[in-house]
Parts: sequence; C-alpha cells; structure tokens
Amino acid sequence: MKRLLVLCSVWLSSALYADELSTILSENKELLFDYDFKSNELQSDMLSKSWINPVKVRYGKDYTTRFRDRTINTGTFSVFIDQPIFRSGGIYYAIKYSGALRDANEAELKLQKRKMIGDAVSILFSLEKNRLEQKKMRYLVKNDKIDIRQKKDSYDAGILDSSFLDQSILKKSQDEATLLELELNYLEFKQRFSLLSDKNPDKLKLPKLKMLSKKNYAKQNLELKKDVLRAEESSYNAKVTIAKYLPTLSVQGQYTDGDLNPLFGGQNSALEEKYYNYGFSVSMPLDINSFSDIEAAKVEKLRAATQVLDRKDTVNEEYMWIYNSLNILDKKIYLAQKDEKVYKNLLRLTKDLARAGEKTSLDADIMSNSLQIRKLDQKIYRIDKQLKLLQLYIRVENVL
Repeated sequence: MKRLLVLCSVWLSSALYADELSTILSENKELLFDYDFKSNELQSDMLSKSWINPVKVRYGKDYTTRFRDRTINTGTFSVFIDQPIFRSGGIYYAIKYSGALRDANEAELKLQKRKMIGDAVSILFSLEKNRLEQKKMRYLVKNDKIDIRQKKDSYDAGILDSSFLDQSILKKSQDEATLLELELNYLEFKQRFSLLSDKNPDKLKLPKLKMLSKKNYAKQNLELKKDVLRAEESSYNAKVTIAKYLPTLSVQGQYTDGDLNPLFGGQNSALEEKYYNYGFSVSMPLDINSFSDIEAAKVEKLRAATQVLDRKDTVNEEYMWIYNSLNILDKKIYLAQKDEKVYKNLLRLTKDLARAGEKTSLDADIMSNSLQIRKLDQKIYRIDKQLKLLQLYIRVENVL
C-alpha cells in the first residue's frame, strides 16, 4: 500500500490556479471573496493596535456673566493621553492573538472559496457524466425496442407468453422515463452552475485529477490548518484573559493652552497659560467573575486543542475512505473492460452467424449496443473517480 501511495502521489501539473478553472467563479462571487479577505486584513490590523488608546484632543470656549460690567470668555485647547505600557504580557499576547485570528479567518475564507470552486467543478463533472448516462440510456432503449420486436414475433408465432412481452414493454417505458429524468437533471445542473459562474460550461475543459499522497493531504489540509490556528488563537486569548486581571502600568500626559480666568489671573499671577500635566498609574481590577472568565478561556483552549486531534483523525479517515472508494471504482472499470472484450468476441461471432443465416442482424445490433454501453460505463466510472478525488482537492492548498 505504501508503494502504491508513493507511485500515485503525483500533484496535478496544471493546477486550477494556473488555468481557466482558477477563475471559474462569477465576477460577483470573486468580488465578495475579495471583500471578505480585505475586511479580514483590516479588522486584524485594527485588533493588533487596539491596545493603543486614542489621543483626546479638545477645544472649548466658555462664557461667564459673573462680572457686572462685562461678559468674560475664555478658550482652552488641550491634548490628553492615558496609555497603558505594561499589562503583564497582555499587550504582547493581544498582538499575537490578532495575528492568529487573522490567519484562522483567512484559512476559513480560503476553504469556503475552494469549496465553492469545487462545487462548480463538481457540476462540470456531473454534466459530463449526465451526457454519458443519457447516451447509455439511448443504447438501452434501442435494445429494449429490439427485444420488444423479437418477443412480439415470438408471441405472434405462439411461442412466447404475453407476460414476457409485457415485461419488455414495461422495461422500455421505464428506461425512457429514466432518460427524461436525466435530461431534467442536466437542465438542473446547468442552472446550478449559472448561479456560481458566468462561463459557458460546455466550453470549459475538465481537469484530470490524480491521487494525492496521504502526507501531502494532511500537510495541506485547510480544515486542519484552520483548527490548528483556532487552537493557537484560543491559547493566546487565554493568556490575554489572565493578563486582564493582573497589574497594568499606564502613563498619562496632558498639554493645555488656555486663556486665564480674570478671577485667578493678573500681572503677578503664578499661573501659566500653557502647561503640562503628567504622571503614571498602576491599576489592577478586582472582579468577582475573574476566576470564571479565566477558567472559561482555559476550557476553550483545551476544546480547541482537542478539536485539532479530532480533525487529524477525520482527515485520515477521509483520505482512507476516498482511497478505498477509488479501489472499488478501479475494480468496476476492470470488470467493464472484461465485459467489453467479451462483447467484442460475441459481436464478431454474432455477425458471422448472421451471415450464415443462424442469427439475425437484430442480434448483432444488441451485441453492438451492449458493447457501447460497457465502454460508456468505463467513462462514467472514471468520472466517479474524479468526483471522489475532487473531495480531497477542495480541502487542500496549492492544488486546484
């Protein structure tokens, strides 16, 4: 099995990001994701600087009629800063938290976009599969018509009971109904594709996906990466929560430029129109809910770490399920190939017997139609393999 994994661990040489399918989504869908990515960057940038308090700038004008002979007005301009410079590590961990949150959100957005691209590509494969299935059903209906004709001749000759003819007629009706259902599904697929893309699905070339190695699948898995980053985010958040209840050192500064009030001013006044106030403070909140808040953050940290372990198991199970499914589909292809060889021999034999008068041309037509059906089955199974592989590709980076 290891040898097989090494042999089949070939990455797709023409990845979706390098060809037309990288832009398969409609312009509006692409714009929405671009806005989401940009918004995530801006919000993260704001969060990383949230520990810096704003500088308060104020200008005021006061009027007083306290003096009998006149109204006095005084103007004041001030700049005030109250900035924490130490939060017991909280500032550092807050910056790290914002980075982890940004990366986790980015991984989630990438996953959402890749799943949407995967949905569009899946519809392309489904359209091709539907076309093949319609073609197969038409061959089946042809065989049904031949079977009805042969049984009708036998029934008219009194050789065959009417129930056999009824069964053949019923089978033809069922196959024709299935064909109509496939045509309806085809229209539905095209409508679903139009909701995701503004391109013509008939002009898009399908990718040829190959099996990824188990190691690369786990390494590039976006769901696992997202959970790892969420765990990192929760770890930093727990440290920020703890620091929130520890001592904080802040510095304060104020610059004021204002008119002196005549009540206090004068030629010999010691007051200045322009002056500074500055100092520092140490504070620590005493909150009755601090213990519960810290414990809740720790629990979330443990939950996120456990989620990573659970995701690793899920990634492994997903990979093995796809791997085993592909093996089953390979066996179906092998059986169809064997049947193709059998039908080729039977067709050759039937044609010889028809020339000798022992069989009719209808018998040869049945063999020819059955041969084409088994050829189509092989193509359908190969598309089923691509759909299985697509389930891996939409969850990994740098592929598709």
